[in-house]
Amino acid sequence: MTVDTPSAAPAADSPVGAPSGLPVGRPTALWVLIAGVLGLAAAIALTIEKVALLIDPDYVPTCSLNPVLSCGSVMVTPQASVFGFPNSLIGVVSFTVVTVTGVLALAGIRLPRWYWGGLATGTLFGTVFVHWLIFQSLYRIEALCPYCMVVWAVTIPLLVVTASVALQPAGHTSPVARALYQWRWSLTALWFTALFLLILVQFWSYWSTLV
Repeated sequence: MTVDTPSAAPAADSPVGAPSGLPVGRPTALWVLIAGVLGLAAAIALTIEKVALLIDPDYVPTCSLNPVLSCGSVMVTPQASVFGFPNSLIGVVSFTVVTVTGVLALAGIRLPRWYWGGLATGTLFGTVFVHWLIFQSLYRIEALCPYCMVVWAVTIPLLVVTASVALQPAGHTSPVARALYQWRWSLTALWFTALFLLILVQFWSYWSTLV
C-alpha cells in the first residue's frame, strides 16, 4: 500500500479545489474513505453485539469463534467501557468523521492543513488508546475481539496517512520529519509485524493445537 506524494504541479489524479487547502491525491483519499467505512462498520457491529448482550446475558456474539477469538469475553470486561459507555460508541463517532473526510477528499475538496493536523492528532490519540486495548486484550483479558482487530488494523495505517497529508514535505521541514515521511510505510510494516508476533507468542499454546 502506498500513499501518493503531492507535488507542486497538479497531478492527473489530484483534486482541484481551493488554493488554501492541501492537495490530496485519489489513492490517499480512497484509503481514508476505506479506513473510515471499515472502522465504522466494525464499531457499529460491536455496538449491536453489545446491546444484544445487555438484553440477554446468555447471548453469544457472532464474533465469538473460539477460546481466543472471543468478543463475548472482551465485551463483559471493564476495559470495554473505559469511560462508562461502550468503547465502540467512540469508534462510531470517530470513524464517521473519517468517512466524511474521505468522501470530501475523494470529491476533490481541499481541506486546510489545520483540519488534517487535527484529524492526525485525533488519530494519534486513538492509536494510543488502541494500543492500550491491545495490551489489555493480550495480557489481562487474554482474548481477542475480531471486530476490535479490524479497528486496530485500520487505525495504525490511518495515522500514517493523515500524518503524511498534514506533514507534507515543505521547505521548512526538518530532516527528521523528512526521514519519517520517507520511511513511513516501512515503519508501519514493522509495526504490524511486531503486533503479529506478540499475538502469535501470547496465544501459541492455542495456535499450536491447530497445526
